[in-house]
Amino acid sequence: MVQRTPGAIGSSTRALGIALQAMAMEADMKDKTAVILMVVLTVAAVGQLVAAVKLYGRDGNELLRNAGWLVMTLSAVFGWLPIYTLRRKGGVPEGKSYVHTTALVDTGIYGIVRHPQYLAGVLVSVALPLITQHWLVAVLGAVAIVVYYVDAGQEDQRCIDKFGDSYRGYMESVPQMNFVLGIARAMRRSTGA
Repeated sequence: MVQRTPGAIGSSTRALGIALQAMAMEADMKDKTAVILMVVLTVAAVGQLVAAVKLYGRDGNELLRNAGWLVMTLSAVFGWLPIYTLRRKGGVPEGKSYVHTTALVDTGIYGIVRHPQYLAGVLVSVALPLITQHWLVAVLGAVAIVVYYVDAGQEDQRCIDKFGDSYRGYMESVPQMNFVLGIARAMRRSTGA
C-alpha cells in the first residue's frame, strides 16, 4: 500500500501551482477565458483523479465498476490514437509536437469524431465516478466535462480560422464528440449510402 502523507500532497499541490503558473505565462494573456478554463479543468481533472485514488474501494455495484473500467479503456483509444494519426497525416513539421498540424486530418479516428482527445477526457470523467461510485468524483467529473465541451467549441473556432471552409464542411459530416453517431456516419460513408 502506498503511504500518503500531508507532505506528499502539499508538494504535489505546489507542483500543480507551479505548472499552472508556467501555462498561464505561456498562454496569450489577452484570452483570460482560456486561462480560466485551463485552471478550472486542471483543478477539476486532477482533483477527480486524486479523489478517485483516495476514495477507491471494493464497495458498491460491481457491474457499474466494470462498466467504468470499460469506458476507461475506450478513453485510451480516443486519447492515444490521435497522436499517431496526426503525426502520420497532419503534415507536422520535423521536430514539432503532433499538435502542430499543417493539414486538416479527417480520416481514421478523425473520421469518427473531430476532437478525440477531448472525448477521451470526457470518457475518463465518466469512468471514474462509475469506478469509485462516490459523489465527489462525480461532481468534479461533471465540471471537467463542461470545460471539455467548451474547449472543444473553442478549438472548432480555431480550426475554422486555420482551415476555413474545409473545416466547416468537416464539421457538417463528423460530430464533435458523439462517437456512436460518428461510427454510424463513417459506416454510411464507407458503404456510399
